[in-house]
Amino acid sequence: MERIVFLERTTFRANFRRPDFAHEWIDYGETSAADVVERLRDATIAICNKLPLRQAELSRLPKLKLIAVAATGVDNIDLDYCRRRGLAVCNTRGYATHSVPEHALMLLLALRRNLLSYRQDVEGGEWQAAKQFCLLAHPIHELHGSTLGVIGYGALGRAMEQLARGVGMQVLISERKNAESLRAGRVPFAEVLKRSEVISLHCPLTADTRDLIAVAELQSMKRSALLINTARGNLVNEIALVTALQTGQIAGAGFDVLSNEPPRDGNPLLDLNLPNFILTPHIAWSSDEAMQTLADQLVANLEAFVRGEPQNLVA
Repeated sequence: MERIVFLERTTFRANFRRPDFAHEWIDYGETSAADVVERLRDATIAICNKLPLRQAELSRLPKLKLIAVAATGVDNIDLDYCRRRGLAVCNTRGYATHSVPEHALMLLLALRRNLLSYRQDVEGGEWQAAKQFCLLAHPIHELHGSTLGVIGYGALGRAMEQLARGVGMQVLISERKNAESLRAGRVPFAEVLKRSEVISLHCPLTADTRDLIAVAELQSMKRSALLINTARGNLVNEIALVTALQTGQIAGAGFDVLSNEPPRDGNPLLDLNLPNFILTPHIAWSSDEAMQTLADQLVANLEAFVRGEPQNLVA
């Protein structure tokens, strides 16, 4: 009988049906790093979301056979160690192909139309004191006819492209940074930065993508450009972004992620009180519909593994 331990149950509102094989299922609402080994000591299957599982913990868990990640990103798992040991790791995929791009589009719309500035004006009585029926205090730009650069062209990047084209945007699909060759339909990374009114990030965090956008990249963007990040915080150098926004190097940014989450020890973006910067607490993925799709797929991953037909393996 399999012993399944869910380490981070309160990160989901969805219902997780019980898998169709003999098992014991144990839920923990949240788990600290110090509790990982004790809670997984007799587990054969671990379910986690963002909790780091490294060699130091995994090497003390000989009964563990599968780590089921309730997310697409697996940068919190020591995949090299799992491969050496033969410990299977699977993730969930495609569940947020509507939720994340819709959130990115929301951030983009709010910034292009100066939504926060106009809301502040109304709250401050500026409209009430205006001499005409409308208040034209801040520029408003349409999405139609502008250029979106998509960096990261998996399921989420493709869905973002579809939404953008639906509102009349031109879309450039970026080739990997420093790529030696150019795939069909791709545009060089540096050219995407220079030509786009909006850059939207949809790539995973790896050694190659850490600080993908830093000082040089921000300087190469248009001063009228926006940067949208609903992927991973460490894709962007946060100190460089603060400087770019404060000096007008770029026009604005919308972020749903930070380098450390939750940001218990602070973060330079938390203190950035600017109307052209929007920060949301890693919720782009979390529509009720996306959560339920994830829950259903995760249990299907468990059943496939126990049948001997593992799916969505990353290690």
